[in-house]
Amino acid sequence: MAEYLASIFGTEKDKVNCSFSFKIGACCLGDRCFRLHNKPTFSQTILIQNIYRNPQNSAQTADGSHCAVSDVEMQEHYDEFFEEVFTEMEEKYGEVEEMNVCDNLGDHLVGNVYVKFRREEDAEKAVIDLNNRWFNGQPIHAELSPVTDFREACCRQYEMGECTRGGFCNFMHLKPISRELRRELYGRRRKKHRSRSRSRERRSRSRDRGRGGGGGGGGGGGRERDRRRSRDRERSGRF
Repeated sequence: MAEYLASIFGTEKDKVNCSFSFKIGACCLGDRCFRLHNKPTFSQTILIQNIYRNPQNSAQTADGSHCAVSDVEMQEHYDEFFEEVFTEMEEKYGEVEEMNVCDNLGDHLVGNVYVKFRREEDAEKAVIDLNNRWFNGQPIHAELSPVTDFREACCRQYEMGECTRGGFCNFMHLKPISRELRRELYGRRRKKHRSRSRSRERRSRSRDRGRGGGGGGGGGGGRERDRRRSRDRERSGRF
């Protein structure tokens, strides 16, 4: 029985724990959901709720009608936001493995930012600090998230351009950044790793040379002693 319960934990078959809360870290029913929303006590991933404001959803004229925002302007606005948050996370809290922003319209997902750190300690530190900060005139609400595999949390139909639920889908519609920004942000991290690897290799070669030098000196001393003993044996007539 225990094995069966473990196998269905967090799935649609689980009648106790909410599958959406487990897979996505958010549920459209919120406190009204009759299943448990388990909050992790440790995780690599944090959720910053409703922090991104899509200008296409909020731009309005004085008479209340929506004004058009071009795709180019929207992408520039989004890239600036993404770079600002990503850089802030890495500089203040630690190395970021992955960052994703929801483009959904449902209240439980709209503007959500998920940041997956390399270390759980960095995620915990970020949550504690961010909950004492403000962004764009609003207090930040951050929490540890159970989401670590975004492939399970994403809407596959949306990725193929076939989602019929649009922005109100209950699975993540992740908003992509430009290719140039992706190369810059994640390429910067790869350069750091290469630099650290080269540094470790140089230190390793230096230690090897040090050990080799000591061993060579010891070997030279040993050969000299052997030659002296050989000469002594020859003089004394002994082998």
